[in-house]
Amino acid sequence: MSTVLVLMEDGDPSLQALTLARTFGEPRTVRMAAVEPFAPNAVAAVLEMAADELGAVAVFAAGSDRGNDVMARLAARTDLPLAANCIAATPGDPVALTRQRWGGSLLEEALLRSPRPLITVAPHTIAAIDRGAPPEVDVAQLLARVDPKDLVVRVSEHVAPPGGGVSLAEAKVVVSGGRGVGSKEGFAIIEELALLLDAHVGCSRVVTSAGWRPHSDQVGQTGTKISPDLYIACGISGATQHMAGCKGAKRILAINADAEAPIMSLADYSVVGDLKEIVPAISAEIRKSR
Repeated sequence: MSTVLVLMEDGDPSLQALTLARTFGEPRTVRMAAVEPFAPNAVAAVLEMAADELGAVAVFAAGSDRGNDVMARLAARTDLPLAANCIAATPGDPVALTRQRWGGSLLEEALLRSPRPLITVAPHTIAAIDRGAPPEVDVAQLLARVDPKDLVVRVSEHVAPPGGGVSLAEAKVVVSGGRGVGSKEGFAIIEELALLLDAHVGCSRVVTSAGWRPHSDQVGQTGTKISPDLYIACGISGATQHMAGCKGAKRILAINADAEAPIMSLADYSVVGDLKEIVPAISAEIRKSR
């Protein structure tokens, strides 16, 4: 059977990429963490060498920030085309692809002609099938051959987000506020509900633009893409860019005064009304139940 190479990170998106990669052949994996600190050019160099030595028919990675970064550099190094943010791929010559465009509001059907397809899989778009961990490539000798210039661009420091604790991307419950919250001070009721639910506070782009919350709290295409068990959107209209960030949520509860807001039609549960009355009422009921 043909060999397919998969770049693995921690988390479900890489497992989803691995699931799609199995339809192309027998997977072998390279861990993103093999290069520490993270240096995207070095990881791309390791992938290039591993793919050549294994005769890989394709290379897959999760469509995460780092996954797309490394794969774009691999494409530049090898002069091969990259298909990013795919949700389906059918082996063949050419490879038939379905890709997310415009933050997921448009699906593109495309054909990829390449001697070695490079593909990233859009996070939270396909079901991961656990068939056990495939063999990992021994990258020790590959790392020894990495050009020192490929280590120049690297992570030099990690800055912890304010407040510490679980990051927005990893939170199981997220309570977000949008323009409808009205002000920086208005987020007090959002924070109160989040505290009761042991949740992370999120927000929309307009909120960060207004300076009400830090950019690290922004959910969306230009913020953080999340996949919580529950996403509570308060006063958020549901612009395409925002929905691209929260579409991985298992359940969405939308609270909005506008019954016609786009997010209302996409939510699993919706409440039409004034969030400044509804959110405190939810918090009060939670307290009663405890």
